[in-house]
Amino acid sequence: MPQELPPKYTPKEVEEKWFDFWAKTPLFHSRPRPDKKPYTIVIPPPNVTGILHMGHALNNTIQDVLIRAKRMQGFEALWMPGTDHAGIATQNVVERKIAKDGLKRQDLGRDEFLKTVWQWKEEHGSTIIHQLKRMGASCDWARERFTMDAGYSSAVVEVFVSLYEKKLIYRGDYIINWCPRCQTALSDEEAPHRDLDGKLYYIKYPLKKSREHIVVATTRPETMLGDTAVAVNPKDKRYKHLIGETLILPLMEREIKIIADDLVDKKFGTGCVKVTPAHDPNDYAMGKSHNLDFVNIMHPDAVLNANAGEYAGMDRFEAREAIIEDLKERSLLLKVEEHRHAVGHCYRCHTIIEPYLSKQWFVKMKPLSKPALEAVKKGEIKFTPKRWIKVYLNWMENIRDWCISRQIWWGHRLPVWYCEECSKSTQPDAGVIVSRTTPERCPQCGSSDLKQDSDVLDTWFSSWLWPFATFGWPAAKSKSELDYFYPTSTLVTAPEIIFFWVARMIMAGFEFMGKKPFSDVYIHGTVRDEEGKKMSKSLGNSIDPLEIIEQYGADALRFSLIAIAASGSDIYLSQERFEQGRNFSNKIWNASRFILTNLREDVTGDGIDRESLKVQDEWILSSFNEAVRKVTKAIDLFKLNEAVNLIYEFFWHQFCDWYVEIAKHSIAEKNTQEVLVRVLKDTLLLLHPFMPFITDEISSKLPGEKIETIACSAWPKPKKEFDHKAAFATMDLVFKSVFVLRNFRKDLNLGPQDLVSIKMATTAQNKSAIEAVSSTMSNLAFAKISVSTDKTVAPNCLSALIAKDVHLYLLLEGLVDIQKEKERLDKEIAAMGSQLKQKKNMLENKDFVKKAPEAVVNRERQRVDELKDSMKRLKEVRRALK
Repeated sequence: MPQELPPKYTPKEVEEKWFDFWAKTPLFHSRPRPDKKPYTIVIPPPNVTGILHMGHALNNTIQDVLIRAKRMQGFEALWMPGTDHAGIATQNVVERKIAKDGLKRQDLGRDEFLKTVWQWKEEHGSTIIHQLKRMGASCDWARERFTMDAGYSSAVVEVFVSLYEKKLIYRGDYIINWCPRCQTALSDEEAPHRDLDGKLYYIKYPLKKSREHIVVATTRPETMLGDTAVAVNPKDKRYKHLIGETLILPLMEREIKIIADDLVDKKFGTGCVKVTPAHDPNDYAMGKSHNLDFVNIMHPDAVLNANAGEYAGMDRFEAREAIIEDLKERSLLLKVEEHRHAVGHCYRCHTIIEPYLSKQWFVKMKPLSKPALEAVKKGEIKFTPKRWIKVYLNWMENIRDWCISRQIWWGHRLPVWYCEECSKSTQPDAGVIVSRTTPERCPQCGSSDLKQDSDVLDTWFSSWLWPFATFGWPAAKSKSELDYFYPTSTLVTAPEIIFFWVARMIMAGFEFMGKKPFSDVYIHGTVRDEEGKKMSKSLGNSIDPLEIIEQYGADALRFSLIAIAASGSDIYLSQERFEQGRNFSNKIWNASRFILTNLREDVTGDGIDRESLKVQDEWILSSFNEAVRKVTKAIDLFKLNEAVNLIYEFFWHQFCDWYVEIAKHSIAEKNTQEVLVRVLKDTLLLLHPFMPFITDEISSKLPGEKIETIACSAWPKPKKEFDHKAAFATMDLVFKSVFVLRNFRKDLNLGPQDLVSIKMATTAQNKSAIEAVSSTMSNLAFAKISVSTDKTVAPNCLSALIAKDVHLYLLLEGLVDIQKEKERLDKEIAAMGSQLKQKKNMLENKDFVKKAPEAVVNRERQRVDELKDSMKRLKEVRRALK
């Protein structure tokens, strides 16, 4: 028996009800089932520091749509949840927390500080998980993983040791990206470049044996204190005679040589460059090839050290200013030019990074990249949109070794120990012990004086194992699950982590599993504001998804995001966008309530009498079949916005605007009710992956077989017995006729209560088909309709060609005062003409078009088109009046 819905839809009540129900039942738990094909998604693990933002909302809604649809389509669908320990980010959060008590992590010591971090994680680390659940995310929550849980940590150790044993991990002194604020090394991907307005300083370097000098151009004059050479290009004729000469380094009075190297760009500055091997990656390479000294002038916090002479103790930028002043005093600063250049910044705290000479651990990436390159080239792994393939291949073909050590405390500590005795040897890496377990003694000398490396691994070193480590790899007990669910099916992610995460997961998958980690990579766009700026708290242009959920509901949020998220394109959001989702929710609720309110007790939606179907019934059932085909295909192609808009168009316009309105006139008939319920039930199934809360709530009230939730119901399939192609042409005639009649009413200033007389003229062949739907047209247009084969045109009538051989005539005699109507139309046409002229003049004004907001200009252009269209119709009506 059907149940009634409350008059008003209250998202909060409905969503809390279903959130609680889904949480208490193992609906979304998956296990290996030989009779079912798996479909697996691993969540991009949000940081434990994370709070839900619009990027998360978009990313996880996409994943939930896919996993819910596949679950309903009969797959053993698993969405693996979890969080990332987020080394630098989490440590920064906790350091700020203890700083309020006047403490630094060094005051607590490593062990006590890590206890504090773990305590913070237990208290706050699940915040974003609860928020994802509130959005309706149907993950297998019993499987939730954390990148530093015990089992996962063992996988990290196994990978490090394995790669070390294969000589793919090594330690060495290299120039790395160094964040003075976080005081840790960063990979190239963690130090994105931003264009800054800087300066190019031209400095004189005196020759030792003469009063001459050469001029060096630099953007970082503070590093000159560590110069050990000046380089020129060997092909630069200007300086060929000076190669091998000695210079006196300004301010430091140290002798340095002029060297020749092909790395020097003859066109940059003067063609002479300072060489600071300890503070620049190119200079490092020159230092190695020319056997130069490496002079480090900075402490890890970017304060200058004793090697900087009298500038020791100054911050790098403070030292820059002091050095420039001293060079001016000595007449060694030739000139300063404005110079825009790209500068690396820490991806977490946005501090300008410092190229810094440091002993770090690295992964050799070239050997790992080969199978990952081939898999994408051969189409074994597909990217959507395809344009990202080129980006991926370009990065992989030019891949550099990955610096994986970080000088922080929170994270996976390197499984590396040093024997104090053996370390006294001059042999490279003497005393280095890499082990899966904590060693008690040195395997070389037997000493127990061992010290573990204090560094931790880059956060991404653990997350690149996510697709298989989450299933218990390398432990044997999870092999059956791993074999069943791996490789996973689809990865949904943002473009900014293609290099950080996607590429590395592909490499790890082939290296440790011998298989690709996933088949499809769907790259969604970036969430921006209306002006195209990326949403961020710092810019103050972000919209809080939790506030949207509170105001409009989770379903409204989900629908609105997906509806405008064209495949891979950025989305432009405003608060008003979510009103569409709210309005659609209300439309679904109100239409469902109308149907439920009018149902007979014996209606289930399964009792359609096919022999008694009317044209409109055949049309709506056929239209639903078409919607199912198109929506299913769109989801398979990751065109989710197309899919949800197809459902929206079908439900709002075809079902509600037309069929439900038509059905109101035969609502007492059982077959009409059966069709209404059948279409509503199946549309809710189709919509469920996008709007799970409201669809589950309404479905639970519908008559028929009772199920706990439609989350596990079968996905709708087209029913061939309901394909009625002829119904489309007939109903199209109805829609066009009603549309024309409604326009006529508007043009004649008629109210809905004014009954009009219509003559429809057609061929004998079409007459019976039109007569069959004439009552439907009469009801929708409040018109008295006669159908005839007589095409004689009566005086004073409005006419329209509806279809081939189908004319519609609206008889005006007795409906309106012809003379008064002529006068009214003349005035209205004149007024519109005046308004149109005004709008055109405005748009021809270049200052207006240039200064007015784009939205305003577009609105005015749209209004011009509307006025032209209205004037055209009114003139046609005026001509018809004799």
